[in-house]
Amino acid sequence: GFTIAHSVTLALVALGLLRVSVPAVEAVIALSIVFLATEIARGDKTTLAWRRPVLVASAFGLAHGAGFAAALGEVGLPKTETLGALLFFNLGVEAGQVAIIAAVFAMLFAVRRAVPIIAALLRLGLFRRAGGYALGVVSGYWFIERAAALIEPA
Repeated sequence: GFTIAHSVTLALVALGLLRVSVPAVEAVIALSIVFLATEIARGDKTTLAWRRPVLVASAFGLAHGAGFAAALGEVGLPKTETLGALLFFNLGVEAGQVAIIAAVFAMLFAVRRAVPIIAALLRLGLFRRAGGYALGVVSGYWFIERAAALIEPA
């Protein structure tokens, strides 16, 4: 859901078929991370993300795709080979996400094997909950900062 949604939004915005407010998109992205942090901290399998994962991932993908398009807009698309450049940018985004996830899992695997007490704490879910709170605080700050920028006089 996320990949398809962000690919569609990325293409629509990058090709000029859809116009978005970059500050508003940045605020929505931060808010989506606040939502996810709340779900992580709760650790409850009755949350919306657990009940409707494709819906949640797709909604996040729409916002994040517009954010990726803003980043691409800073670099610029070539006048020729636009679709190819868009495709390879999107593939680069996907490769980056896979690399980050692989690195995090490798790190967790190594730490669990090297430090038994951490493995025990991970099983108890303490790091998950603390991580959710930390992510919530940081993304909450980002949201407030970006939302305030929307209402500041120019």
